[in-house]
Amino acid sequence: MLDTPDAVMAALRENDARPYGRTRTVTAEELVDAAEQFEDTEIRSMALMELMEAYEYDGESNKSPVVFARILKLWDQDPDGFSEWARHQVFWRFKWVASALLDSPDVPLTAIERWHTEMRDRYRAAGFDLQPYYARRFHLAVETGIEVQNAYELWTARPRTELSDCHACETRSRAQHFLRAGDDARALEILAPVLSGRSTCEEEPYLSQSVALLPLLRRGKTDEARSAHLSGYRYARGKTSMLGAVGRHIEFCALSGNEPRGLELLAENRELFSVTGEPGSRLSFLTGVEVLLAALAGAGHGELTVSGPAGTAWTVDTLLAHVRTEADALAARFDARNGTDAVGAARRERLAGTPLLAEPLALGVRAAAAPEVAAAPAVAPAPRREAEPEPEDFTALVLRARELDLLGHPDADRLWRRIAERTQAEGFVHPEDARLGSPERLEAELVEQRAHEELDKDHHAAGHVELILAAELFERAGMPGQALMVRTRALIVGLGEDEAEGGHPADWPALDEALSAAEALRATSGTAVEGGMTDDDYLIVLQSRAYAAHQDLVEALPEPSAEVAARFEAVTGAYRKAAESLGSERRAATSRQYTADAAARQGRMPEAVAELREVLAQLDTCGLPWHTPRVLGLLGQVLLQSGEWAQAVEVFHRALAEASRWGDDSYPYAPTYMMLGHASMQSGDSGGAVRALSEAAARFDRRGPEAAEEAAQVRLQLADVLRSMERTGDAVAVLESVLLDAERLDERLLAQARLDLARGLAELDEWRDAAEEFLRLADAVAGWEDQETHTMVACEASIALAHAGRWDAAEAAVARARASHEKAPQVDQLCGTLRELAKLTVRENGPDGLDAALAHIAAADEVGESARRLGQEHTEWYVRGASHYERGRCLAIVGRYEEGLAELERAIPEYERGGPQAEAPRAEAVRLAALVEGTDLGRTKEAKRRLADAIKRCEAAGLPEAAQILAELRDQLSD
Repeated sequence: MLDTPDAVMAALRENDARPYGRTRTVTAEELVDAAEQFEDTEIRSMALMELMEAYEYDGESNKSPVVFARILKLWDQDPDGFSEWARHQVFWRFKWVASALLDSPDVPLTAIERWHTEMRDRYRAAGFDLQPYYARRFHLAVETGIEVQNAYELWTARPRTELSDCHACETRSRAQHFLRAGDDARALEILAPVLSGRSTCEEEPYLSQSVALLPLLRRGKTDEARSAHLSGYRYARGKTSMLGAVGRHIEFCALSGNEPRGLELLAENRELFSVTGEPGSRLSFLTGVEVLLAALAGAGHGELTVSGPAGTAWTVDTLLAHVRTEADALAARFDARNGTDAVGAARRERLAGTPLLAEPLALGVRAAAAPEVAAAPAVAPAPRREAEPEPEDFTALVLRARELDLLGHPDADRLWRRIAERTQAEGFVHPEDARLGSPERLEAELVEQRAHEELDKDHHAAGHVELILAAELFERAGMPGQALMVRTRALIVGLGEDEAEGGHPADWPALDEALSAAEALRATSGTAVEGGMTDDDYLIVLQSRAYAAHQDLVEALPEPSAEVAARFEAVTGAYRKAAESLGSERRAATSRQYTADAAARQGRMPEAVAELREVLAQLDTCGLPWHTPRVLGLLGQVLLQSGEWAQAVEVFHRALAEASRWGDDSYPYAPTYMMLGHASMQSGDSGGAVRALSEAAARFDRRGPEAAEEAAQVRLQLADVLRSMERTGDAVAVLESVLLDAERLDERLLAQARLDLARGLAELDEWRDAAEEFLRLADAVAGWEDQETHTMVACEASIALAHAGRWDAAEAAVARARASHEKAPQVDQLCGTLRELAKLTVRENGPDGLDAALAHIAAADEVGESARRLGQEHTEWYVRGASHYERGRCLAIVGRYEEGLAELERAIPEYERGGPQAEAPRAEAVRLAALVEGTDLGRTKEAKRRLADAIKRCEAAGLPEAAQILAELRDQLSD
């Protein structure tokens, strides 16, 4: 019941704790009505202030002027009835009204000018400096485009006052002035304190991050741009007060080559289309959306279904027309009000923006929207060399493709694709040319190429089918050697794969039979293309056998049988010997790669490195540089496993650059970028690791749903790197995107993603969301056989729930943890959770919470004592010492200092039982004991003596930081 002033004030405090949004706004409106029943200026002014704030941050700032008029009327009638806070807010919110008036094209300039005059006069009368007034004049100048530089100088020449906008917001406004002038470098220099987090407010650095996105790209600061997008968008997502910022993030996606991500943002913020209370912000949002839609339409995706205003099914083309019409009209209304074209010109400048990068910027997050748009060109780490020219003559085209195929040249794939297109064209007639061969031969070759394409995509079943078909076609074409080679390749499809994915063991009787048949064919029919078996086809049979022997060896490691090891040596040796005798440097190099890989897998790293470096030299000498990327990739792996991080980074970069230069689209870019990320991280280059892992995740995404788990694993590694760089907001954004593929992930991988996400949210103090993730995870793992995970998650959930103020749920979660602990003991963690709940309980409830807090600590003691009796693994000295410490702290917090000191003194000898590893917690117990003794009990001499002994002990134990902390406390205590 809101029938007393106290009840209304309590309701106002409760509403103030709610997040901004419709619920808070409606409640604020109701509380204004409730406050009107009392002739109490303080109550009525506070209710009106709450309503104005709700409008301001819920996208309805156009309603603020009317509310403020009521506040100002109360102020003029009874200024003494306003609280100290409310008095300050009266003058502060003059600025809110000025912004709201400027943001509405229906408010005439004369009305805005009158309000500025009112603000100036009120400030003068109250004795306030006019810097905030000149800031409003500057924003008006920006809106109209008249005397902007003069207004900027009048504003920035004055010192800040208590009524100036916060430092972060003013910094953003100053930076935007230089952005409009085209000076990105100066703008980013000004923004640096905000972007680094040194200067913040309610909506900063998030607004500044959205402003900095495109300047960062233009200046080549792609790492900073990626980070600003990840953490900035997480905050802005769905917030009506961040309407313009969301538009800028969507625009960034369009201009950084991340259109699928932009569509995802559009879908996540669909409800923002209904926000009309801030026309200026709405125009900024619509313009950002239009940049994205125009880019998609220009790329031929006009019929793609997209999210737009509710109630209509939208495509890119229809939504683009709708947004363009409304935004053009809105800009025209502003310009008509202002009497200039400044607003329309700024909009046209944004719409004229073009992609700022040659290739898409890998953001590290999963974009599930519009996979057809996501099929973007591969990101090239280095410029490609000039491609093999494509002969116009069809026969010459086929002959050149065959020549390049024999060399293993990557351009062969492109020529074969062109051949397929020309044979499928209407009116194609197979040329009569003996060099070309029969139509059946060409058909068999094209089917074989289709098989390679399927196998490159790990589509083993489809690739196997195509190989068998190709073999049949070669037989019909009178080419038994090529048919035998293709059938032999079919025998090794799926080796090393899981049985569910078509995997199977090597069929050595069939492989032996294939070798015998190949040797017999060469003996009887020679090496002719038709009727016999060419040298290269014969070597492919030997390579297939070497591949099978290598897979057998890998699967048998770490202790392969003598038979498996001997077969590998014999088969790879025969392959290498034949390749060298037949003059095939390419095949000889492949045989040596098998040998090097086997050596590395068995721990003979120096041998593997030496072999691979010799292979690289061999390929260089023989003029086969397009084969080096895979050798370099393998060498990078060996160096990575050897702990040669810096060398591995260099080699992986070379591998990627060479693969790109030769246009080898079948190269395993995604795994190589992943390994480059690992090597970069180990070598201390966290920025390089973020770039590489982000690229790896994007590459796996392009491979479609079958690579969802690989992409998720990379993103978990990326999130770990980001958290180690204290970029937890970025890490959380990455982890949230992992959950988009939840239904495709292994349950344990998904559980790890949820655990990492929950912990990241907790680090950001987003306790409610963290608690929800912990609880989802607890439900998911409750049925696992290893209940240790369930115990751990329930413990962490209880802490998050307590931080979120959901105490009943926290108690239920810790009860769940204790029940799980009975099946799978986690003594140290459960005791730590109970102690943490005790601390939070006292902090929340003060003396009223002491009994509950002490009960939690007693429960921890009980868990520890039970563990001791049952012989359960735990750190006994820490469990006992920490209980005394936490009990002492709780007692001290509520003013029971003597009892608290006694408990802290009991903690010290318990910690001493832990030996050297316990010196740090012991020092902390001494610190708190001295603080209570010297500050709260006034016994400074005793406290100083305690500290002096502890300082010496810390210095002897090699704990200089702990010693310094204790010394600083000693110096602060006065006798």
